[in-house]
Amino acid sequence: MKKLLTLMVACLVMGAVSVRPVAAASKAEKEAQVAVKVKQGVEKLGSGRETRVELKLRDKTKLKGYISEITENGFVVTDLKTGASNSVAFADVKQIKGNNMSTGAKIAIGIGIGVGITILVLLLIMNHLD
Repeated sequence: MKKLLTLMVACLVMGAVSVRPVAAASKAEKEAQVAVKVKQGVEKLGSGRETRVELKLRDKTKLKGYISEITENGFVVTDLKTGASNSVAFADVKQIKGNNMSTGAKIAIGIGIGVGITILVLLLIMNHLD
């Protein structure tokens, strides 16, 4: 019983020592931090027809298309099918998913497809000769 009590006191002391105060940020500060992260992500993706994005806004609106323009406070998403453009403020974005394949990635995919087709043709020729 004495060992159990000693162990419990030791755990309580360790827990009390390891507690750190956490500064709580206000809702406005959190939203500003998210807006900065969204802006950095959008700038990293860049703009152009190859920059495809899907977003969810704070008002639960969903947008899909490509980033046609990036401004200081937001960006413009243009729908691929309709061509309709929507201006979006960085602070209004709740979630964003996007991709922008680099030229190197596109070349690598093309080479991979070419090599695969070549191997397939060679295998078919070898099987036909047998």
